[in-house]
Amino acid sequence: MVKMNTVNNKYILSIVVVLASLWSVGASAQSLKVGYIDTAKVLSDAPQADVARKKLEDEFNPRDQEIVKLQKKLKQLKEKQERDAKLMTQSESIKLERNIVSLKRDIKRAKEEFNEDFNLRRNEELAKLHKLISKTTIQTAEELKYDIILSDNVLYINKRVDITDIIIKRLQKIQQGPGRSSSKSN
Repeated sequence: MVKMNTVNNKYILSIVVVLASLWSVGASAQSLKVGYIDTAKVLSDAPQADVARKKLEDEFNPRDQEIVKLQKKLKQLKEKQERDAKLMTQSESIKLERNIVSLKRDIKRAKEEFNEDFNLRRNEELAKLHKLISKTTIQTAEELKYDIILSDNVLYINKRVDITDIIIKRLQKIQQGPGRSSSKSN
């Protein structure tokens, strides 16, 4: 933990030193144009994030419903076991107990597979979104003549250098696609 903080501190210190040197060099020739994006806000507000969430929901909802069905079946078997325990023969009781144990195992396995598959797909969708955000940020920086764009791990940002909303608006335009008009004014 301490080693990680030291590495992060060294990384941040090196960025500050580079920025300071660029700032002093740039001050004599021209001013340095710095921008900042709040990646978390972009990830939550970009329409592509909503599309990715909906896509994952549609893809995984049937499997989730199947797990819910299995859980209901397990509950019914347990209720039957409690309700009819005195009426069942020993062999019926053993058979029911085996069914319950087997169903618990199936549910556990289904949940593990579901979570693993969901996490893989979510990470794939996040990687696509991060790539699009990065591409859009770079294009914006080049078009608006920014020298540096910062994100995350910044202690203080003045609102005048925060271009988060610009990036979100550009992502909205990308989502709308060519030829589609927006009901919102940008």
